[in-house]
Amino acid sequence: MSARPSREEQRDRLLEAALAHVPFDGWSRRSLVAAAADLGIDQGLARRLFPRGGDDLLAQLERWADRRMLTQVDTDALAAMRIRERIGRLVRARLEALAPHREAMRRAVAARLLPSNALAGAASLWRTVDLMWSLAGDKADDYSYYSKRSLLAAVWTSTFLFWLEDRSDDHRDSWAFLDRRIGDVMQIGALRARVGDALRSLGRLNPLASQR
Repeated sequence: MSARPSREEQRDRLLEAALAHVPFDGWSRRSLVAAAADLGIDQGLARRLFPRGGDDLLAQLERWADRRMLTQVDTDALAAMRIRERIGRLVRARLEALAPHREAMRRAVAARLLPSNALAGAASLWRTVDLMWSLAGDKADDYSYYSKRSLLAAVWTSTFLFWLEDRSDDHRDSWAFLDRRIGDVMQIGALRARVGDALRSLGRLNPLASQR
């Protein structure tokens, strides 16, 4: 006897079915109802799983994409990479998970611009970049924890928007763009580290520092 699917698994099934309707009906209750009909799921159950309709579908998309990213990454291979390669692989894996649903992703961008979704969108983005850095092995617990995630959020967002309009074979232009953006971030990180070292050195040379 097969195990009964969890609520999260049920949400994932409805989301995956809804992705076919989102290009036409948007991130809306209409897409949710159509997905439930496709799967033969009671509409009452669908509404209980997604009480806010399209807004809840959009939130589920982000969690689903994070999990799909995890399934596409070999953690042993990831550990053998340089840090910039790890980040690049994770960003690419998440985009590859979204690739079959690019038109639905365009509708997601528009939906995220609505005031009612802005806060949830920011929280989802932070959760994603935090997960990426954790998978990449980051153990920072100082100010760099926040700066790394802020920079990666910018990398993800700019690469995602570029990828949405990329028509190159196998998205090769997107991967080249991603590599350049990560290179820019690594240079910023190296510069900040050098500035921090310089400031600490100046602090040690300051004769007043020991009197504080």
